[in-house]
Amino acid sequence: MTLVAESPDTVRAARNMTGDALEEWGLSFLVDDARLVVSELVGNVVHHAVPDDGRSCPGAPRRIDVALRQWPKWLFIEVVDEDSTPPSLPAAEAFSPDLSEDLPEALLPDSGRGLLIIQRLADALWWSPEASGGKTVVCRFDLPAGAAASPAG
Repeated sequence: MTLVAESPDTVRAARNMTGDALEEWGLSFLVDDARLVVSELVGNVVHHAVPDDGRSCPGAPRRIDVALRQWPKWLFIEVVDEDSTPPSLPAAEAFSPDLSEDLPEALLPDSGRGLLIIQRLADALWWSPEASGGKTVVCRFDLPAGAAASPAG
């Protein structure tokens, strides 16, 4: 699915497409988590991505491509944008989650919370640069045995 970052319905369209596809594929147990992941990834592009010089055209809308790919054991969610700046993936936790209630909010990161949520929901999260500029951010959900159904044609 190709979206335009400047559209007010961009995040909602990506979320709805994701939910519809997973329902059709028999993966309804992943709908809530996958919709949240897509919302965070597409929202990051809308709010933070600035197209690379070679990819930008003054006044042109920013393009966002969202792809869902199902393999026998995995579901991949891919979001491609025109900004090659690496995402700010959160570092490993510096303290035990058991202590989080005792720590003041000031110790929580000011940015990267969305990607932290994605890391908690998905089984893997990574990114790669695109050859022509921009990047792809990918997250993977491991599917339980027998849960994967072939996507409807």
